[in-house]
Amino acid sequence: APPRYRYYQNVCAQSYSYAWWDWARWEREIDWMALSGINLAPAFAGQEAAWQRVFRSLGLNQSEIDAYFTGPAFLAWNRMGNLRGWAGPLPPAWHLKQLYLQYRIVERMRSLGMITVLPAFAGHVPQGVLRVFPRVNATRLGGWSHFDCTYSCTYLLDPQDPMFQVIGTLFLKELIKEFGTDHVYSADTFNEMTPLSSDPAYLSRVSNAVFRSMTGADPEALWLMQGWLFQHQPDFWQPAQVRALLHGVPLGRMIILDLFAESKPVYPWTESFYGQPFIWCMLHNFGGNHGLFGTVEAINHGPFAARRFPNSTMVGTGLVPEGIEQNDMVYELMNELGWSQEPLDLPRWVTRYAERRYGAPNAAAASAWRLLLRSVYNCTGVCVNHNHSPLVRRPSLRMDTALWYNASDVYEAWRLLLSAGAELGASPTFRYDLVDVTRQAAQQLVGDYYLSIRRAFQSHALPELLTAGGVLVYDLLPELDSLLSSHSLFLLGRWLESARAMATSDREAEQYELNARNQVTLWGPSGNILDYANKQLGGLVLDYYGVRWSLFVSALVESLNSGSPFHQDQFNQAVFQVERGFVYNKKRYPAVPAGDTLEISRKLFLKYYP
Repeated sequence: APPRYRYYQNVCAQSYSYAWWDWARWEREIDWMALSGINLAPAFAGQEAAWQRVFRSLGLNQSEIDAYFTGPAFLAWNRMGNLRGWAGPLPPAWHLKQLYLQYRIVERMRSLGMITVLPAFAGHVPQGVLRVFPRVNATRLGGWSHFDCTYSCTYLLDPQDPMFQVIGTLFLKELIKEFGTDHVYSADTFNEMTPLSSDPAYLSRVSNAVFRSMTGADPEALWLMQGWLFQHQPDFWQPAQVRALLHGVPLGRMIILDLFAESKPVYPWTESFYGQPFIWCMLHNFGGNHGLFGTVEAINHGPFAARRFPNSTMVGTGLVPEGIEQNDMVYELMNELGWSQEPLDLPRWVTRYAERRYGAPNAAAASAWRLLLRSVYNCTGVCVNHNHSPLVRRPSLRMDTALWYNASDVYEAWRLLLSAGAELGASPTFRYDLVDVTRQAAQQLVGDYYLSIRRAFQSHALPELLTAGGVLVYDLLPELDSLLSSHSLFLLGRWLESARAMATSDREAEQYELNARNQVTLWGPSGNILDYANKQLGGLVLDYYGVRWSLFVSALVESLNSGSPFHQDQFNQAVFQVERGFVYNKKRYPAVPAGDTLEISRKLFLKYYP
């Protein structure tokens, strides 16, 4: 393979996708990584158990530790200093189970020749550290992403405070003693957090302190850092600031993940990270949202352009989605590009892909994939894949229905895939793709019905409003829900039951289920990052999105009937009760699919194909 590394995993995916995984599921993932040629990946499970030991040895009490760790579904942001305490604490059994998993994860990865990346100390500490060491120099960071200081505003140790080295080295020694090491460590001090000063000397001191706390435990340490911060806050991270942070570490002892290189690469405006090695990464997905999406042209050319860049320091390619189990084709393509010397002939590649995926050649399926490739998978320019479809967002009169592709291409791909059902219906991958493409078509239809609803309301046409609203709420959404419920990978019950399965008591099961429900809906106590991690799952469409739409249509009808204006603020307050109600409704959802995918898709097609 041309570059040294093929990297996989995003720190956020640890929460959005892997939060409730047992060993069987981890083993499947690691085997897939091996089959895909991945040779560098994080092994982050069980780190809170090690932190708990370190905090206790420093003199913190259990209540101070409990106030720091978040619940399992939000640990990714606790680890990066964004959040503390939300949906926690972590039960003792959680630590034991995660430690047990981590032993097996690192053993399996290493046995297959992969380099494991272990977490390191980035500088964030619990408030309890200030009680035990009252003279420690720590500053409170600001709130993160619509969270106030109730659950955010973590303390950051000053890089020159001697405790920085004590804590950092203590933690890493604890980890290495427990799990051994491959000498690569991950730490993110300023992920979506503005540093206390833009003085280059300060930024160099921070990165130098982080690196020294690694080498204090392992003289051979190599620091792997996400480059997300540079493109996320470009106003702060000017060239002088970037250079200072990167040059606080000896050249070659740091690898940067150019995390969103397919849309917003950082290497071109930093002279290839000022000499530090980097990995060209495809981020692709935010929040683990469903929705067909890809930037195939950008990923087909991007890595090769980066390799040809003057004085390029590129050492690999990577896949870093925030959530997985969506858009398999894009990840297969990116993995193959890691082994390629030049761009691929994409239409030819995708024709072969359809054949490999379904286990047999089929002209209709191949045509469907070529249509998807040129439309929904070919977003150009700066593409950010957040699903903003009205289906998965809180209803309002100002919703975004814009598409980057021709909707008719997806409808035609749907027709072609259905026509291949007689030949390919026995293939599990075919059934999955049929659900996914039908789901995409239904998502487009929801957008169309929303526009009809809005038009009818704005022109005071009550009959049209009742018709469009009625079809959406009483037919299209229930039909979509039954389609999703026919496939195990699209079940809300699978997500919730896997959370409950991690528990060792009823109380833990309830806490874990609330974690799982909150993450995919409100994302915080008051809808702080509402619908960021939206999913299209059987159960969720009917009891969460569907109920919201029903309330919205009723509010518009009521407004036309009474002649009083529709107030979004009042609606938001009412709908928040519905959203919160869903998180706490305690209803058990099936983890086993029901109904025939092909039949349900065909029924939807006969009713709705435009």
